[in-house]
Amino acid sequence: MEYIQEIRVLYSDTDSYGVVWHGAYTKWFEAARVEIVEKLGLELETLEKNDILFPVVEMNIRYKSSAKMNERIIIKTHIKEVKPLSVTFEHKVFEKNTQNLRVIAYTTIVAINSKTGKMYRKFPEDIYSKFCSGMDI
Repeated sequence: MEYIQEIRVLYSDTDSYGVVWHGAYTKWFEAARVEIVEKLGLELETLEKNDILFPVVEMNIRYKSSAKMNERIIIKTHIKEVKPLSVTFEHKVFEKNTQNLRVIAYTTIVAINSKTGKMYRKFPEDIYSKFCSGMDI
């Protein structure tokens, strides 16, 4: 399953150098992860009511070239890897017209119990199977 979002880079997304501020990418990646999780039938509000949260435990971002204000970018996100303990998403950011790769990133989430703050040793089976169903094979 791939989630594609098109974004127009706004002034508020840029830094004093006129390029996309590195932190702006993280909010776009978060939006993509939420969309994928919800398309898999995992509603974050319901999970939270059941004391399950999906925090990011690792993020790796490689900036290949700078996106600038008013540029239209395409972000393609998919589930790269599912393990019993974690799920890793891959995010690729392209300039819309040229398809130049701007950024490639990986984010990894786990499941924790929101009451205890402790990480599950493995995802609950129903959640794990939904993440597996979202893998592009």
